Amino acid sequence: MSEPTDRDQRHRQRMQRKKVVVDQKIAEARDERGLLLVLTGNGKGKSSSAFGMAARALGHDMQVGIVQFIKGASSTGEEAFFRRFPEQVRYHVMGAGFTWETQDRQDDIAKAQAAWAIAVELMRDPAVALVIMDELNIALKYKYLELDQVVADIAGRPAHQHVVVTGRGAPPALVEAADTVTEMGMLKHAFKAGIKAQKGVEF
Repeated sequence: MSEPTDRDQRHRQRMQRKKVVVDQKIAEARDERGLLLVLTGNGKGKSSSAFGMAARALGHDMQVGIVQFIKGASSTGEEAFFRRFPEQVRYHVMGAGFTWETQDRQDDIAKAQAAWAIAVELMRDPAVALVIMDELNIALKYKYLELDQVVADIAGRPAHQHVVVTGRGAPPALVEAADTVTEMGMLKHAFKAGIKAQKGVEF
């Protein structure tokens, strides 16, 4: 193995200084409680990130609840996968499809309200450690649900329970209530180049 260069030494010194800072922040982070995470923005990856957290939770033997608010007209890989774990995952597909497909506001409202009732039921169950509300932001954007009630119900969940909300256009009140907010940006998307949605990537 070659002798360390000056560049290697400088790198080591920088990483040592960085480790001191990171270790201190870790030591100061003593609070442990359920988090509200909001995944929004126009880029791809919001639901994918949420389902990644569901897989992570399963790895820790946690109970997971999933409610899909808008999606539902077609089967997806994530549904097929998570339904393999009926003892750990309560999976509810409550939508009828994207709003431009359904074209029926009253039916969309009814389905969103039924989905919210399921979400509240999950949030009232202390055995459920993670609740994912996929595309809830879309239901809020179209005012299918009362925003103040949604925020209040989420705030009233068990102290240890994590909630993940996905969808474009997260309302400011939900962003304000959240512990972590990630906005997915889009630099490029294959669909804009005329490429069909791909199994295992988009659905």
